[in-house]
Amino acid sequence: MDMIKVQIISTETIKPSPSTSPHLKTFNLSLFDQLAPPIYVPILLFYSPTDDLKNHRKRWSDHLKKSLSKTLAHFYPFAGQINKDDAFTIDCNDRGATYVEAQIEADMSDVVLNEPEIDMLQRLLPCDPLEKFADPSSRVILAVQVNYFACGGIVIGVCISHVIADASATASFVKSWAATASGVNDIDVNGVIYDCTSLFPPQDSTVLQQLVKNGMKMRQANCVMKRFLFDGSKIAALRDKISMEEKECFYRPTRVEAVSALIWGASMAMEKTGNIPMHVAVFPVNLRKIMNPVLPELCIGNIYQQATVATSMTEKNVKHSSLAGKIHESIKRMKEDYVRESAEYINMMIRKSNTDEQKNGFEAVAHFAFSSWCRFPFYETDFGWGKPVWVATALRMNKLAILLDASDGQGIEAWIGLTEEDMTKLERDPEILAYASFKPSIS
Repeated sequence: MDMIKVQIISTETIKPSPSTSPHLKTFNLSLFDQLAPPIYVPILLFYSPTDDLKNHRKRWSDHLKKSLSKTLAHFYPFAGQINKDDAFTIDCNDRGATYVEAQIEADMSDVVLNEPEIDMLQRLLPCDPLEKFADPSSRVILAVQVNYFACGGIVIGVCISHVIADASATASFVKSWAATASGVNDIDVNGVIYDCTSLFPPQDSTVLQQLVKNGMKMRQANCVMKRFLFDGSKIAALRDKISMEEKECFYRPTRVEAVSALIWGASMAMEKTGNIPMHVAVFPVNLRKIMNPVLPELCIGNIYQQATVATSMTEKNVKHSSLAGKIHESIKRMKEDYVRESAEYINMMIRKSNTDEQKNGFEAVAHFAFSSWCRFPFYETDFGWGKPVWVATALRMNKLAILLDASDGQGIEAWIGLTEEDMTKLERDPEILAYASFKPSIS
């Protein structure tokens, strides 16, 4: 597909309205915020053309800006900046969010109906999700780009700094912004700001920052990111197949568990060289509903922990049922034991990061990261002209799979990052081809 021209027509700053009260000027970051990678969480929402959108762009543009300003009054840390003198806090100074408008002289279907390319999708975002900043305080926490297509369709791209928002918090923000824009008043924003430092107090960041840097080095190798679409009926067949594999799986895995096991198994098969004795996969687990008492659904911050699954390549013929079972048990164990073991787990990571043994061991382990955004309400974000016809992301990182719901709510779209060589292998993997396709997102 030829690269479509994206013309920036305006850039401005949107501040909270009303302004943030003086007694709310500092937002404290928790331990998990410290552990978050220094990237943006990107989301793209595609909306079908309507006559109203096409003929009254100025009115809708003003409405989006005003509703964003009102929403920022509740999500006011998103309009601040990392404190230059104290990296453990956000200075809620109402610096504002970046708001970009762009014009694309093409039909939205040129992006959506053709096989989506990550390079094109990234041009619909207001910033590079992996952009590096020497001074963290100079990083804008929230940036938005509203893309107007010639056909009348709109794509809204949102980037939120991971230091203060995980995927759940990102979904809460766009859901709240859309509700404000459409006049819905049943969103409870009272729980948006929740101080998690009492549950997860910050620690000396020197070692923690090194842990994050080590993880980023592994993920930022040159890679390609492609989308694999798993139809709902194919996933159902995969779940049935896994549940019937001998006696290794004693339950029917979830959609996410089944697809993750399939992808992880294919990744492991690429590296059967004997040089990598251990394979490890990580799965972020949202803790909002796990904690006791339950945390507010809309609360911002990084309120998740990684469930870790390990398997040895000495285990011959690793089956999907075995992998799915290990994934399930790891997530279940995290739910049951997290609060009690959390501090011990983090301290162990810090101790190990200081040893040469750990550094050498890190290189001898093949890591793969999964992040499931399924069931987050991205497809419910109606700004007043209807719900999105497609939701995508554009985060290019190696050994990473981001799982999103397909538009029908049954299938899964997996955005997978691998080296070009490994991607070629994955696209030819018989088991991947049996369950995944590359067909358009909507028809």
